[in-house]
Amino acid sequence: MGTERDKRERFVELGEARVRKAAQVLRLIGNLSNTSNYEYSQEDAQKILAALDNEMKLLRAKFHAALSRRARDDFKLG
Repeated sequence: MGTERDKRERFVELGEARVRKAAQVLRLIGNLSNTSNYEYSQEDAQKILAALDNEMKLLRAKFHAALSRRARDDFKLG
């Protein structure tokens, strides 16, 4: 098992790479809104946005749960 510093370094490295990749994919999805190249309905757009919103809610819940769990685990008497 790695040290706390190793865990932090891995988190930063992977976090930066994954967020960069996710942002790139979101920009590509955004390109689908170009009506010169694509045809879609409002319902299609709503489905895409709802799916992405749902994934963001799940992501927030994971981080919130992990931080809450960590706060509880830190409690010590003495």
